[in-house]
Formats: sequence, C-alpha cells, structure tokens
Amino acid sequence: MNSNDQNRGGVADKALQLVLEMKRNPDVMPPYNTDLMRQCQQKIDELFQKNAAEVQKISAGLPHDPTLLHPRLGAMIHIRRCMLAYINERKNRIRSYRWRYGGALPVSVRNALCDAEIQFFNEYSGTLARFQQGLGEGGVNLLLHTAPPKTLFVQVRSLEDFGEFETMDGNLVQLTKDSLHSLPRQDCEMLIRQGVLELVH
Repeated sequence: MNSNDQNRGGVADKALQLVLEMKRNPDVMPPYNTDLMRQCQQKIDELFQKNAAEVQKISAGLPHDPTLLHPRLGAMIHIRRCMLAYINERKNRIRSYRWRYGGALPVSVRNALCDAEIQFFNEYSGTLARFQQGLGEGGVNLLLHTAPPKTLFVQVRSLEDFGEFETMDGNLVQLTKDSLHSLPRQDCEMLIRQGVLELVH
C-alpha cells in the first residue's frame, strides 16, 4: 500500500469533522467550510481515478492489485455521506431561518453562508412568497401562524356594522359595531385581516 492510500483514512476522518462541526453548533450557523469540502471532493476524485485505473488493468488483462478497490470505494462513500449530511443540515437551518426571520437574514447568518446557500435562501423565499400569495383571495401570511391554535373558538369584537355573517356550520351571527362574539377561529380569520373584527384579549 503506497503512502497516498495510507492517507485515505486521514481525509475520511476530516470529512467526519464536517458533521461534528454542525452537531457542536446547534444554535448558530458556522461559516461554510470551503477548504474542507474542497479537500473531500479532491480525495473522492483521486480515489475514483485510482479505482478506474485498476479496473482498466483488469479489463486489459494486465498485472493488477484489486485488494484496494473495495477499501477505496468504502472511503469514497463515507466521505460523500459526510458531505451530504453537512449540506443537508445547513439547508434545513437555512429554511428554518426563512420562517424565523422572514426574507431578511441577520448579517451574522448571511456572512456564514456560501454563495450557493444565499442563492438557495433567495429562491426558497421567493417560492414561499408565491405560495402564500396564491392562498385565498388576498393571500395568507403563514409566518403569522406557525403554531397550532390553543382553542378552536376566539373572542372577537366587531369594529363596524357588518351585518349578517354565516359561519361554516350554518349559524347566522349579526355583527354590529362593538358587539362581542365567540366564533370559530377559521371562520373569522379573514374578517380579522379585513379589519371587520378584532381579537379580544
């Protein structure tokens, strides 16, 4: 076994550092580790080329040493899995930031992202915004309701003489200015957004 193959484990161990880096920083986004990701990619390419050369020797009937084919393949798979786990965890955090901060990332988070991650955040933000605009007549801001309601009914006050309002279960309610009502949350959310009703706390 030559010295390059002996170094295979070294980079595989470094690849694991990518995963540990995210695990050790659950509450913050560490800076994208460009250098270590590049080392991992170069090692995968190197091991792939060595295996490809060995397979060519086997196909041509030339003297060869197949004993390292499987260890190299195992090292490539390990490094690749660590890289994918690193990228996936960062992607999940970036999506959570969109729900937490809206369309504007804090400077500390933005500075920790690579260009591709910033592009992903912008595309995800745009997709989410278009989805919200397509819900209902005037769109729905999903960021306002990220937790399930504690109660199905809410206390509301009518801010104007709206008139008769029919709930989804068929009940008729007379909404007059300053009248108080206990209504199903889903029935009155649109009227709250329109300024006809307000929540009574």
